[in-house]
Amino acid sequence: MDITGADTGNPSALGRQTWSGALLGATLEDVQTAVVVVDEDGYIVWANGAAQTKLGRRLEELRGQDLHDLLHRDRHGHATPRTRCPLRKALLARRTQHGDSEWFARGDGTLVQMSWLVAPRSSGSEGAGALVLLYESNQGVPDVMDGGINDAPAPLTELDRLALLAETTTQLTSTLDVDEALRRLAALTVPRLADWAVIDLLTEQDEVRRALVTEHKDGILVERDDLQGPMPPVPEESPMPLSRALRGAASSLAGPATYQGAPDSGIAVEQGRLFAETGMHSAVIAPIRGLRDVLGALTLGRSKRPGAFTAADLPLLEDITRRAGLALDNARLYQRQRKVAETMQRHLLPQLPTVPGVDMTARYVPAPHASSVGGDWYDVFALTDSSHALAVGDVVGHDLDAAAGMAQVRNMLRAFTWSQPEAMPSAVVTQLDNAVKHIAEVPMVTMILATLARGDDELWQLRWTNAGHPPPLLVSHDGRARYLTDAHGILLGTGVIRPRPDVFTVLPPRTTLLLYTDGLVESPHHSIDRGLDRLRRHAASLAHRPLDSFCDLLLERVRPGDNDDDVAMLALRTPACA
Repeated sequence: MDITGADTGNPSALGRQTWSGALLGATLEDVQTAVVVVDEDGYIVWANGAAQTKLGRRLEELRGQDLHDLLHRDRHGHATPRTRCPLRKALLARRTQHGDSEWFARGDGTLVQMSWLVAPRSSGSEGAGALVLLYESNQGVPDVMDGGINDAPAPLTELDRLALLAETTTQLTSTLDVDEALRRLAALTVPRLADWAVIDLLTEQDEVRRALVTEHKDGILVERDDLQGPMPPVPEESPMPLSRALRGAASSLAGPATYQGAPDSGIAVEQGRLFAETGMHSAVIAPIRGLRDVLGALTLGRSKRPGAFTAADLPLLEDITRRAGLALDNARLYQRQRKVAETMQRHLLPQLPTVPGVDMTARYVPAPHASSVGGDWYDVFALTDSSHALAVGDVVGHDLDAAAGMAQVRNMLRAFTWSQPEAMPSAVVTQLDNAVKHIAEVPMVTMILATLARGDDELWQLRWTNAGHPPPLLVSHDGRARYLTDAHGILLGTGVIRPRPDVFTVLPPRTTLLLYTDGLVESPHHSIDRGLDRLRRHAASLAHRPLDSFCDLLLERVRPGDNDDDVAMLALRTPACA
């Protein structure tokens, strides 16, 4: 059995195929339980026949893929966030852990519910990693492989209704993402109450958008993109159910006959089309109200189950939409604040200047659970006609306070550097350190300051100093990568006075220089040395990529999934010839 063939079409899979020579022998192939073998980063190395059958995927489709990203889902079929996935955390922390009744995506798009067990493998000559055992959960779950639920759910008892409302509150208040809240609302009501869920939202400009149309089909929820999109405006006097709901009137019943007459508005035309396309024979429509305004409307429709909605169903629907309105209000407020924060961050981080002959790009990624701003920054600006200053740094924290401190430090650094264009980087950083202690409201700062200039031989020259920051990475065009570990000095803000070194180097043609912050390489479960080694190896493999692709792929492949810090990157590449 050949289990060591490399997937040359997938760079992330290279180097992962020699992990398992002796381990992945006939023994695991004969095991009837689904077994997936992953490497130390959670990428699939091998899977036995039982796993391939259970997951509906060939080995070639599995090998080299991130197990969590490819397979793990929530009960609604959505990818689970990396930072909240217990399976991924167990893999990265290399601990034995068991999980009950979770959902995994098959190759045909359907879901299968299985329990899992992570069994880490000790480091050795073949590397570290883990076995992941997947086995059936026997808890009366509908068999989605046999076409889903064939019988209509039984009517809800009063206890069922209370449980549904409690789950609605929990599900909708645990996310601040509007789109995710809408998907959860649909999953809470379909198929429990209906075969279809339709959510129309009012924008801040009072325009109507059909944000989500979801159908229960073959045991899973399917979004109907063809029925979503912009809608006509809300008519002021229309008595039709959706128009009334979008004006904040009480909930009401509807059916195909409701929209069979001459339409009184564009919305009525769209509603007639909706009933025709979905085959709904009965529907209930209720407004979604926020604290001050109407946010939209929820339509639940039945097409497959025979029973029609009645007036007795309206109070439950109104209770659900009342909770949905509060959750959407909070999510919209958060997104408005996030937009303000992102605008602030864009103004804090500069536009890169044009340096003739040098390709240059930068990236900033906020911390996953912060306010979209943070203390990481990059900067490039002209000193003279022939030289530029490069900087990357990190103020402790990833919130608005850190961003404000970062702005102070960056602006002082610009002023000190520009006013002394001939000064050594170490002298400027020493001056900045003294100012930070007395002026800036920041605890500690790490940074690199460098000057880039073209020498008399037309080669680009770099002079830099490092104040407690991860070292710059130099990558040659032929794939050799090394860290510039000289010029390392103490970080800013400690109050300790020590000499700061400067180092000079020549950048050969087609060389890539990468400056970055620790969020790219640091993980709470592994040493930073491991992160630096991953960065070096991946950067070397991407040496021929265009600079934008180089940076994007490094973020995708190197940044740890359990990292909770923001990331700033600045990359430049010298021309092919002087």
